[in-house]
Formats: sequence, C-alpha cells, structure tokens
Amino acid sequence: MKIRTGLVAITAAGALAVSSCGFGGSGDSGGEGDAGSLDLLVPSYSDGTKALWEGVIEEFEAANEGITVNLQVESWENLESVLQTKIQAGEAPDIYNGGAFSAFADEGLLYPANEVASEETISDFQKSFAENETLDGTQYGLPLIASVRALFYNQDLFDAAGVEAPPTTWDELHAAAQKISATGVPGYGMPLGSEEAQGETLIWFAGNGGGFGDEAEITVDTPENLEAAGFMKKMISDGLTQPDPGATQRTPMLNVFAQGQIGMVYALPQTVGQIEEENPDLNYGIANVPTNSGEPSTLGVADRLMAFKNDDDKQENIRSFMDFFFAEDNYVDWVETEGFLPTTKSGSEAMGADEDLLPFLEMLPSAKFYPTTNPGWNATDGAFKSLMGQLEDQDPQTVLTQIQAKADAA
Repeated sequence: MKIRTGLVAITAAGALAVSSCGFGGSGDSGGEGDAGSLDLLVPSYSDGTKALWEGVIEEFEAANEGITVNLQVESWENLESVLQTKIQAGEAPDIYNGGAFSAFADEGLLYPANEVASEETISDFQKSFAENETLDGTQYGLPLIASVRALFYNQDLFDAAGVEAPPTTWDELHAAAQKISATGVPGYGMPLGSEEAQGETLIWFAGNGGGFGDEAEITVDTPENLEAAGFMKKMISDGLTQPDPGATQRTPMLNVFAQGQIGMVYALPQTVGQIEEENPDLNYGIANVPTNSGEPSTLGVADRLMAFKNDDDKQENIRSFMDFFFAEDNYVDWVETEGFLPTTKSGSEAMGADEDLLPFLEMLPSAKFYPTTNPGWNATDGAFKSLMGQLEDQDPQTVLTQIQAKADAA
C-alpha cells in the first residue's frame, strides 16, 4: 500500500506532474546498457520534488565521476502505468521509488537490499521498517519515507473537563473521553468510514498485540483483535465518540478537531501544519498512542526505493547511489525538505530536536504495518472499509468474522 493513502495524500495535493516519454538525464545521457548511467523513476510528492532530486543527483555525480543519473518524475496517478510499460518493454528503471514490491520480487526482478546497499546503510534503518520490506525472509526495499500516527488532544477541552494528562492506556482513554463528552463535546473521534477504516482499526488491534497478519496469512478474527474491537464498540456504545462513526471519514473529522470540537484523535505529522494553517490558536498537544497495556504501538506506512536487475554491471553504481542518498546529511535534508519522517535511526536522532515531530519519531520503532505482501490484502483492505463501520450496530465477532471470510475467499 502506498504511503499516499496517509502521509502523502495531504502533501501531494498540489503535486506537480512531470511526465515524459523517457528518462531525462541531468547530464549526458548514457545509452541502453551503459554501466555508467542509472535510470531513476520517482513520483512527485510536492512541487519541489523534481528540484530536490536534481540536487541530490548533481552532488552524487560530482562525488562519483563517470556515473550519470537519468531522472524521470511522474505523478502518482501515472507512476505505476509508466513502470509497467517500461517493464514490458524490457526497460525497467535501475532504481524505482514506489509502493508495493512483492510482485516484482516474486518474479525475480529485484535485487535483494543487501546486494545494492552496504551493511552500514541497511543496519541504520528502523527495525520495524526494514522488516516491512521483506518477502520470504529477504529484504528487497529500502524504506524511503515514514509515517506513523500519534494521539492529538485538545488541551483546553482537557482542562475544562478536568483531564490532567494525556492517556497512555485504553482505560485512561475511556475515562478521559467520558469526562470530555460530559461537557457536550465528543471525547474521541473514531473514523470508521470507507476512507480509512482499516487504518483506525489497525491502530486499535496493534494496541492489543494484534494485527492483520503477514505475507503468509491474513488474521482478522483473533482473540486479540476481538478484544480490541470490543473496546472500540464500548467507546461508541458509551457515547464517547462523535455520532455515527461508521459514516465518518478521517479527513473531515480531522478538520473538526482542528476547529477545537473533538477532544482526541489519531492523526499524522501533516496535521501539525494543517492546524497551523487553519486554526493556529488551537491549544493542543501530541502524545503516544494509548494501548491496552501502555506498551508503545502505532500504525506505520512507508514508501521505498527498490532496484531492478537490468545489468549486473550497474550493481555497484546502484550501491554507490543508495549509500550516498541514505547518508545522514543527504537523507535528512531530503526528508525534512519534503516534510516526511525518516526511516533511519540516525535520521531520527538528527531530527529529534523538533518538538512537533518528537512524539512521531519516538513511535517509529513500534510501528505495525498492513500485510501488503499478502495476495489477499487488497480484498481484506476493501472488507475493512465496507464492513468495519457496522461495528456500531453489530457485535464485534460478527463484523470480524465477515471480514475474515472476505480475506479467506481472496
């Protein structure tokens, strides 16, 4: 699943689509099979993406004489179709920035990560994000950008309701939401509409040691997940959420929070900028996601770089580029400029002075992911979006059994 469904969905709203029929080099273009050239296909995350990559390439080429990097930037809408066309023509990019990778790995089209990046580079990735890039025990992707969710809370509503501190456990969350709801404002916003019911649900499931499974098996109706769904229903039944969670979409709900009309929500790093733009006077805080036990856990999503096996003569040049790009100074500058979170441990340390980002950075190691390498994930994702909203009116076991059946049928 591409990160654009979460983090990038906001930042890419004004993205610049830069389409072309082939790779446009930043220097003299190498011919087909030229070991001195690398083709780089990337999506446009913002209006500045193309210039940002051009800066990286210029510095890389200056430090690596004889290697030319040919850059092609596409809109997210065009990216996958452009890639498929190139693959079918036998002209896959040497390095690709995208989402799902398992199909390419299954077909033997990708280099394992340890063949195109040094051990120093690979060991610097957050363990949770590196593990999300594996298939059958082999890491293929190099996680490029990260997003995790944190608890945003309205400090003024906390003060008015007598809530002394942000909750760290489900029981504390329930108690805080109960006090806030008693003042006439929803204590907690729970979006179970079709936009991102799967995201809200995974946060709760992971907060009880559950999840959606892995590349081998989709697991929905487990005891851990059932207990989490039961607590979600309790929040709804006790009147601690906004009305009709099953019809509530995440984006408009975050707008309501930004206007000071909900006590607590799970939100993204970009929500900080949204609040600054829409209601800079909002008195709010950011804290770790409350879990059943208080142990840290949250939803993570990522995009990645991957390397296609086109010409073995290019392998070392790909390694040089990957190591150069993920070096702390180069990588942190790229991530900060695009407004993302880093996937590397050194990047988190370098960006830790930003108080707005610190809660997100602290949760990166505990991120849990969608099982996007499982062939049944797309059907499962759709089932959550269409069925999880029924939790308000049906018992949790019925809802999870229905979703599990959709996953099994896939």
